[in-house]
Amino acid sequence: MNSPYTKAQKLQSVLGIALDGARLHGVVVRRGNGVLSAQQQFSISLSLDPLTADPELVGREIRNHLDAAGIREKFCVVGIPLKWALTAQVEIPALPESEVEGFLQIEAERNFHADINTLHYGVSRVRLLSGKQQALLAGVPKNHLLALERAFVNARVKPVSFSVGIIALQPPVPDSAPGVLAMVIEESSVALEITTGGGVVAARALEIPVGGEGTQRSLPADLLAREARITLGQLPADLRDSVKVIRIFGPAAPAQQLADEMDVRFESAGMKVEVVRQYHPDEFGLQLPAKADVSAAFSLAASYLVGRRAAFELLPPRVSKWEELAKRYASGKLSTIGIAAGVTLLLVIVAFAVQQVQLVRLRSQWAGMSAKVKDLEGVEQQIRQYRPWYDETYRALNILKQLTTAFPEDGVVVARTVEIRDLNAVTCTGTTRDQQALLKTLERLRGSEHVADVRFGTIRGNKPPMQFTFDFKWSEGGKVAN
Repeated sequence: MNSPYTKAQKLQSVLGIALDGARLHGVVVRRGNGVLSAQQQFSISLSLDPLTADPELVGREIRNHLDAAGIREKFCVVGIPLKWALTAQVEIPALPESEVEGFLQIEAERNFHADINTLHYGVSRVRLLSGKQQALLAGVPKNHLLALERAFVNARVKPVSFSVGIIALQPPVPDSAPGVLAMVIEESSVALEITTGGGVVAARALEIPVGGEGTQRSLPADLLAREARITLGQLPADLRDSVKVIRIFGPAAPAQQLADEMDVRFESAGMKVEVVRQYHPDEFGLQLPAKADVSAAFSLAASYLVGRRAAFELLPPRVSKWEELAKRYASGKLSTIGIAAGVTLLLVIVAFAVQQVQLVRLRSQWAGMSAKVKDLEGVEQQIRQYRPWYDETYRALNILKQLTTAFPEDGVVVARTVEIRDLNAVTCTGTTRDQQALLKTLERLRGSEHVADVRFGTIRGNKPPMQFTFDFKWSEGGKVAN
């Protein structure tokens, strides 16, 4: 797959764009002679929703705004709103590194309330002082990303990276640095992020009522402080204790209001609260423009130009045709492929004439039966549509009855969730106080009628109650050998 960072060192300028509700903030950042300079800037409100409107129309509107700002940049780095993302915190057990990716894939399927195939997600991992590992999964619907990408392509700017704006403003801190709780005041929400141990450990979009407009907005600072405390409380103790700095980004007045409230609430915990009004001189390792405005758009573009990898890269991957061929064919097979291709070409030429004769005959036959086929297809569609209404087997209830019968009545093994897919694939999760009782439950289930392919998934914890997962197949045709 092509990494979005393969061109980072080649590009000398890029357009940074941050999407915040209906507003689009942008700035062209150029790199040269060890200096980052801010060029044309703009901040506009879109009349069309990039997620629901025609991408061609959205692209045309964006292009009109770029032309009005005098921007001709061909490449852009886009920051999407944090509220688009689904997040999940996962504890990584002691596994070989080669198995971690598969484990996180399974955890993403379990934790996200959406089909994992409809999401594009990234992972940020940290290691706790105890040696355990923690990961934050962030998934965004693929249709959101594809719609946004098509809109920018229609605006004649090519996205080279999609990430989250707040993570560009506050990237993960090094392992040795104090952890940071960052809050960014946006149009209709406040983005919250916690970074420590070299990664992102929490990220939330707090939907809050905002009074006023622009710099005159007022925030429910007490509510935001409470949500920040709750988010910290959900972290493991060593991660929570490492957070010593609270950084507030946003318009001066509401940012200061929020900082004052946070200072009162977190002073006893020894946490330092600061309003970020300017970049640190060494923020990107290059000289910055004098009094550069702190913005997600500038941070996105500058980070990309200096080669700083985003914690969550969300640009849908693109696989070139050459890469597809390289994966499909190993170099040792190329000679065999060449011979096979030659033979195939000869067979195609010989068969072409025969095929044409058959096509003429088949077209004639189809012309005589197409009307009847169309009628039959309509009847078949109605059968598929209404068949479930006449199903008297009550399969789902029978599955639950059989599963209930297998569990002991004393409550030693308890089911928490039962997922039935397509009325034949069943996944059960729960807790047990006795591992032997769980194994006996599985044996009873294996001996049940209609149950097949009982597979024990995972069991977590060394002390009761322990969490378990298993799955099996349901066959109405009778018992199948396990």
